[in-house]
Amino acid sequence: MARWPAPRRCKSRLAAGGLGPARAARVQQRLLGHALAVLAQGTAAVGARGRLALAGAGPAAAARLLPCGQSLEAVTQGRGGLGERMARQFMAGLRQGYRQVVLVGSDLPCLTAADLQLAFAALGQAPCVLGPAADGGYWLVGLNRGASALFAGIDWGGDRVFQQTLARADQLGLAPVLLPQQSDLDAIGDLLVWR
Repeated sequence: MARWPAPRRCKSRLAAGGLGPARAARVQQRLLGHALAVLAQGTAAVGARGRLALAGAGPAAAARLLPCGQSLEAVTQGRGGLGERMARQFMAGLRQGYRQVVLVGSDLPCLTAADLQLAFAALGQAPCVLGPAADGGYWLVGLNRGASALFAGIDWGGDRVFQQTLARADQLGLAPVLLPQQSDLDAIGDLLVWR
């Protein structure tokens, strides 16, 4: 899942933190390129299909972001809050017949294909997989069944997203496998990791 990499449409905290909108959009473009390369590599390794779910632009624009020669699909995230958009992507994947669906953000400079492989392997053993983020959210979520309620009642953007999601998973009987913690790139200080 990603935002359109254009000034004032992405990375608002980076832009406000001193980079400005144009440089923040360039950071988003590089992060998205990295995420798409990892997605193509990781999904090929496990025999999965990759999809870019984009916010802030239509399907034709989303398709233009895809690297040539890769079998990735581009779709829009649609309307609604983050939880609604995530639930929509899960349900679309399950309706298309996929037994496992994994969502990952596009702002992860340390994301590797091995991370995706671990997530899909975990879904062979458990109904849910979560990758906690250093900021209190999560960088990956995966399910092997429909569970839209997992995304309801979460204070998106806050530092309790991961804990609230764990509580929801417990209520729904979705004992998750936890992946190693990663840091996403939201603030100027986060850029130091990514050189």
